[in-house]
Amino acid sequence: MNEQKGKVWLVGAGPGDADLITVKAAKLLARAGVVLYDYLVNKDLLDYCQEGCEMIYVGKKKDKHTYPQDELNELLVQHARQGKDIVRLKGGDPFVFGRGVEEILTLIKNDIDYEVVPGITSGVAVPAYMGIPVTARNVASSVTFVTGHPAKNGSNPVDWQSLAKGSDTLVVYMGVTNAGRIAEELVNGGKGEETPVALIRWGTYPQQEMLKSDLKSIEKDMNQAGFKPPALMIVGEVVNFSDQLKPIIQSVNKQELSHV
Repeated sequence: MNEQKGKVWLVGAGPGDADLITVKAAKLLARAGVVLYDYLVNKDLLDYCQEGCEMIYVGKKKDKHTYPQDELNELLVQHARQGKDIVRLKGGDPFVFGRGVEEILTLIKNDIDYEVVPGITSGVAVPAYMGIPVTARNVASSVTFVTGHPAKNGSNPVDWQSLAKGSDTLVVYMGVTNAGRIAEELVNGGKGEETPVALIRWGTYPQQEMLKSDLKSIEKDMNQAGFKPPALMIVGEVVNFSDQLKPIIQSVNKQELSHV
């Protein structure tokens, strides 16, 4: 008898605000037999799930992983082999620093059908909720999305000094812990010390907060404010738009910690 395998949908949950989920993602959640969801996924999205759906938390926080990635991959395979429809609900977009490719390669290796459902990435949505466009005519014609998280050996493969010359706006995921070193590298690469920087914590949630500074002072200001992850780091002149555009964003209550 042939094994009847299920299908896995890798679904982007968006940046946090539950209203930013896509229509397709909501429909898939409503029919899923199993949902595996991440730490930064808004738990309100689980309300879309049908009664009897098995909801499994597989979140990762710094130095605390509910499931190591290899075990998480195997969990997807195990449930698919039971013939279940599975939603792998990932924060933001599955292909933007989300290890979606690793999970898909495991599914391919095990001959399991899959589909990717893009989500709104925090790199665009989080600044927007604080009145920061990542591009703006005559100010920023280029934007780079980059991870600030070091490799397991403590190094970081990002060439920050080259990025300092090559992009008007930098959006750094998982960069708060290393913000001081990143700022130093960018200055060494030619970015001015007065280049504006914004750190946005819990972006698009009601409790979101922003710390504004510059490359010269960001580490000091961050330490004084006790600013902790999870947060996004935006570097560039576009940060200055937050003073003008902020009143347009009415969908959340903002607590701003400004140091400029």
